[in-house]
Amino acid sequence: MLLILLFSVSVPSILSFIPQSTFFLTFLLLIGLFFFIRAATKDRTEKVQLVSEEDETVLMPQLKEYFSSRSYQVIALDRSQNQVTFQGFVRPSGFLAVFLTILSFSGLICLSLVLSILFPSLSQFFPVIVVLSPISGIFYWKKAGRIEKVLLKMEANHDEQHPLSRITVTAHRDELTELRKALKLETST
Repeated sequence: MLLILLFSVSVPSILSFIPQSTFFLTFLLLIGLFFFIRAATKDRTEKVQLVSEEDETVLMPQLKEYFSSRSYQVIALDRSQNQVTFQGFVRPSGFLAVFLTILSFSGLICLSLVLSILFPSLSQFFPVIVVLSPISGIFYWKKAGRIEKVLLKMEANHDEQHPLSRITVTAHRDELTELRKALKLETST
C-alpha cells in the first residue's frame, strides 16, 4: 500500500518542492547562525563560592598575584566588608573572530546558491551576498572586547574544626574556571 502511495506522487511535483524546502532550511540555519554570533559576545558573569584549605592571610596575596598576572588591577577595596574589586580589559579572541567569519561565509554562500536556484534570472547578483560575511567577525571583535570586573569577598570562617577560607567570586565563567585551576580551589557545597 505504501509503495503504491509513493509511486502515485509524480516525480516533477516532488522536484518542484525541493528548492522551496531547501530555501526554508537554509533560512533556518542562517537564523541559528545569527543567534550563535550574537551569543559569542554575551556576558557570562557568574557568582560562585569557592573554598580553600589555606588561611585568608596566605590566600589573599595569591589571589592578588593571580589577577595581576592576568592584567587586572585593584579598583576598590572595602575592608569593612572584606571585599576587593578588580578590573581588566578582556581582549576578543582572534581565532573566534576568524571562525565566525568563516561560518557566516559558508552560510551566505549556501543562501546565495539556493537563491540562484530559485531565481535563475537574478543568479549573477546573489554571490555578492558573500561580501557581507566579514561583518560577523567585526561585530564579534567590537562587542567581545570589554572591561570586566571581578568581585572577591572573603567570608569569615567560624568553624574551628574545618578551617577553610571561603571566597565569593563574581566574574566571567571562563575566568572562574582558570582561577579554580590556578589556585586549586574547590566549589563550595
